[in-house]
Amino acid sequence: MTNKEFRDLAIKCEDGTATETERERFNQVYDFLSNQYQEWDPGLMKDEETVKGHVLELLTHDVQQFEKRKKHLSIYKYIGIAASILILGIAAFYMNRVKKVEQVAPLYANDVAPGGNKAFLVLSNGKRLALGELSNGTIARQSGIKVTKAADGQLIYTIEDHGQTRHAYEYNTIETPKGGQYEVRLPDGTVVWLNSASTLKYPVSFAAFKERKVLLKGEAYFEVAKDSKHPFTVKSDRQTVEVLGTHFNINTYPDEPSVKTTLLEGSVKVSSNNTTERTLKPGQQADLSVNGELNVINVDTELSVAWKNKQFMFESEKIETIMRMIERWYDVEVEYTGQKTEERFGGAVSRFDRVSKVLKSLESTGKVHFRIQGRKIYVSK
Repeated sequence: MTNKEFRDLAIKCEDGTATETERERFNQVYDFLSNQYQEWDPGLMKDEETVKGHVLELLTHDVQQFEKRKKHLSIYKYIGIAASILILGIAAFYMNRVKKVEQVAPLYANDVAPGGNKAFLVLSNGKRLALGELSNGTIARQSGIKVTKAADGQLIYTIEDHGQTRHAYEYNTIETPKGGQYEVRLPDGTVVWLNSASTLKYPVSFAAFKERKVLLKGEAYFEVAKDSKHPFTVKSDRQTVEVLGTHFNINTYPDEPSVKTTLLEGSVKVSSNNTTERTLKPGQQADLSVNGELNVINVDTELSVAWKNKQFMFESEKIETIMRMIERWYDVEVEYTGQKTEERFGGAVSRFDRVSKVLKSLESTGKVHFRIQGRKIYVSK
């Protein structure tokens, strides 16, 4: 790739006219050059001060031109790399770098697309509906309750006949597969965001019950409608969470070492199956270990609800924890080869990027490496 080709690709990527193949090609070269040449090599790059002077001169001219045309600021970093390479004027530099990039590319040749709004609704009569295949509008009526799929994909329960709902003891279940997520508005107005590989079971109507109890497997974020006469309860395998009206997240995946309940707003009481109880304040997280020990700690709540906000976000996390998130969202299998890295990772990336971008951000630390084969990701130190 010549300097002109690199520069032209940068501009096409910036203004949105690049094809997917061109964007991937540009990212490969850009990422490689950014990571490979972080220190000055006088033998390859000539005298540092002389080259810097020429680069500054060219960059100043390019920046002025782009300011006149009101181009976006992020293009400057691409011009900087292109101008720097132009000054070096070494064709071999390109050929050698591109060859190495081409050798790396096959590691991500079998890229995997992110998950999306996918779920199954199991009605009280046992009928199973694939929500992604249904048109918008009313999809079911049960015991005075209308179930609607909205244009944004949300599942909405609306009371049509109060007389019928007072005698309704029927349950629905919404299930998200790996690579799926879904949002549901319950008949009391409570909104639940369900993460991938999760299940929520709930009454078609709460009118016949003294408490609003739902059953959760996996992970969900709740915004509970206030109703002081009917407490809201979330039951999972190892704990119960009681609330009146609040915002909180529960992570109760069976393959995680502990159950985490994180409070963003209001107040909740967390009870383990061995009767230990803790009341949370906003910004606190209850951590229930496998042996039943229940601890409360202060946390950054953004980390717990990042998935709901369309992000992967982690801070000082083990690679195994991160890869479990990737497994569930991209519906892939993960296999470790050789010794696992003990490094802890932090960062943030969109959940709606392809899996290769997530892996590259981790791999840029130099502490872990990946290879994709079909829907299987191999992890090595």
